[in-house]
Amino acid sequence: MRRLILASGLSLLFACGGGGESGDGAPADAPSLTGDMFRLSFGPLSVAPGEEGTKCIWIRLSNPTEIKVHQLRNQLSSSSHHLIVYKDDMDTTEQTTPVDCQPFTGALNTSGMIAPIMITQKADDQLNLPAKVAYTLKPNQMVKIEMHYLNAGDAPIDATATVDFYAADPATIEHEANILFIGSPDIDIAPNATQTLHQFFTVPSYLDLSASKIFAITGHTHKLGTDVQVRVAPGPMGPMTDVYSPAPFLWSEPETTTHAPPFSIPAGGGLDFECTHVNTTNQRVEFGESATDEMCFFWAYYYPSQGSKVCLHTQQHGGAQGLNLCCPGDGLCSLVEGMF
Repeated sequence: MRRLILASGLSLLFACGGGGESGDGAPADAPSLTGDMFRLSFGPLSVAPGEEGTKCIWIRLSNPTEIKVHQLRNQLSSSSHHLIVYKDDMDTTEQTTPVDCQPFTGALNTSGMIAPIMITQKADDQLNLPAKVAYTLKPNQMVKIEMHYLNAGDAPIDATATVDFYAADPATIEHEANILFIGSPDIDIAPNATQTLHQFFTVPSYLDLSASKIFAITGHTHKLGTDVQVRVAPGPMGPMTDVYSPAPFLWSEPETTTHAPPFSIPAGGGLDFECTHVNTTNQRVEFGESATDEMCFFWAYYYPSQGSKVCLHTQQHGGAQGLNLCCPGDGLCSLVEGMF
């Protein structure tokens, strides 16, 4: 069977889940796309049978002036798992031919000058930010587009993608949006076993999210994942408030749960999360970015922005209470960079 799986080790995005599709391929229940549209394209990239990798391009948007992007739409060439779109304020030279790159390095850039703004796990994804919320892009904004791919078929296939940016009237925008990518690397699943990883991420003291508003959450696993749940709480003992529990959870097209009004994480509190994996293979499966590894993460869209963050809880480090950290911004971020 000819099949292309786009898979990324780290990822963070808002996709309109559920519903059917309209005539142009967009979800039937997706809000109308409005405003001036600016388009970027990736590929075509020829992928040989059995080939897996991550490739990136760097390309400037054609906006002559600063724009406030209130909606985005990503369209991928086949059954997709991940495409990551970055706002890149560090790189200055275009590279329009896809080249090898490390996954999610933009989000882990300690300068804070490269940040993901949309991460797609569907063939047709649409991001609609709340009223008065947008991403600000500079004139002729440099954009990095990252694709992680695996051709599981028996014939070559072309990987392509388009990314459409829709600009809102700047007078209608008051807040800057950004992304949190939260989870755990503590995955170790025995052959032919079922495992549920259940942990509590406490927001580190150097990051105050109590005034931030989370408006959407999407769970993320690879193909062995069968369930992702997230709850917000003032501490590990609760009380817990459910914020993400799709039934069923589909790893290939995970539901995005939107919150209107948005919710906040209490000061000193955090997010309780769990992922269930069913290992149907005869091999031990551990954490990793490959499609044959597994992950337990979720991405959360929030405002006002305190930057794009990759946040971890791990009980493999930090003693009995484990370790909580967010990058960039923590002295242990080099540990996170070494994981991916």
